[in-house]
Amino acid sequence: MNRRDTLLVLLAAGAAPLAAYAQQPGKLWRIGFLAADSSSTRVYEGFRQGMRELGHAEGATFSIQWRFADGNYERLPGLAAELVRSDVQVIVAGTTLCVQAARQASATLPIVMVGVPDPVGEGFVASLSRPGRNITGLSNIVTELSAKHLELLRNAVPKLVHIAVLINPLNPSDALILEQIAGAAYASKVKISAVEASTAKQIDLGFEAMKQARAQALIVAADPYFNMQREQIARLAVKNRLPAIFSNREQTEAGGLMSYGQDLAEHYRRAATYVERILKGAKAGDLPVEQPTQLELVINRKTANALGLAVTRELEMRADKVLE
Repeated sequence: MNRRDTLLVLLAAGAAPLAAYAQQPGKLWRIGFLAADSSSTRVYEGFRQGMRELGHAEGATFSIQWRFADGNYERLPGLAAELVRSDVQVIVAGTTLCVQAARQASATLPIVMVGVPDPVGEGFVASLSRPGRNITGLSNIVTELSAKHLELLRNAVPKLVHIAVLINPLNPSDALILEQIAGAAYASKVKISAVEASTAKQIDLGFEAMKQARAQALIVAADPYFNMQREQIARLAVKNRLPAIFSNREQTEAGGLMSYGQDLAEHYRRAATYVERILKGAKAGDLPVEQPTQLELVINRKTANALGLAVTRELEMRADKVLE
């Protein structure tokens, strides 16, 4: 069989679709990635996984321009402008502040958000079903989960009447979270003490304030900087004997008592689907915003033992995972 006949056989056998992904050098999809925290955050690997599952190989069919603010939120506008200047074709933006920065940098470049609690209220999209602008992606429900965090802590801590809430004043989403917790606490006759922190030193001082206020437990609001400082927060919570609940499992794995919320790695994996559709020609404004359908409760039994708490049978039955 000569070379021409061999090629015809391969094409007939279905080899052609593989060639569609064999992009020429310089024709790679250029994806921008804007994050408020650091490159050490493991959930971002979910995006790479999603791209691989769709049949793409980094360096062969796409490249990623990474920009991390390392918890310094004031850097986000400049980092977003850098991505626009680098001629990326789409920007993946994780949080409300990231999307705000990306939108400020460009009103036309497609933006895929990953974790915005209220994209309609923020003015990012006209509606969840028809975004209508250059932004789409996945929302989260961290504000709605706040009442659930309170309920879970009340189940774990006997006679709970006073809870501290750690928030980052630089994160607009945390104000919404605090508002939801306050409403649920009022109905449950639980006292709330809001503690603000946006630096490691302020976190230290915040725990001193919680101790002086005689708080019995802690809700840590969802925030990229708090995720960066998860080991510090978990250590101080145990040191001060404060059972703490978080929004994502990474913080429980770092030593927090428990977490309840979305699987962020899964959200970033799903974001790859939006990126691919946009890069194949879909308009961001035509792609409905996806809301979370799966939530997970993770409990750290070792931390519970260190705090002198028994994991109740009810909590253990509800948990998706118990870390031993």
